Amino acid sequence: MYHTNESAENYLETILLLSKTRPVVRSVDIAEELGFKKSSVSVAMKNLRQKEQITVTKEGFIYLTDSGKEIAEMIYERHEFLTSWLTALGVDSKIAAEDACKMEHVISKQSFEAIKQHVQKNLTLK
Repeated sequence: MYHTNESAENYLETILLLSKTRPVVRSVDIAEELGFKKSSVSVAMKNLRQKEQITVTKEGFIYLTDSGKEIAEMIYERHEFLTSWLTALGVDSKIAAEDACKMEHVISKQSFEAIKQHVQKNLTLK
């Protein structure tokens, strides 16, 4: 369905999260947030632009396109849900967040939805 890799998904999710707390998102903001070199972020932004998942204004402001936002929101939902679920199971919150970050990229949509439905029926998450 989506033709993105884990790295692209992380960038899209980061843009989404930064856009919630800042008036504009720039490459330097993404580099600072992820601890990456600005040159690495520039290459990634070029790739995301080519896939039409972001737009970049002449001032360097980065915005998610509808398809980029859809992917970012899907990954973010998985991250939040899996972190809450693992924490509810008694996993340390830092480890839960780290594991959720790995799981959010590899789990199929079908498996994620099945887990989500099961958990929502049987557990109360924050």
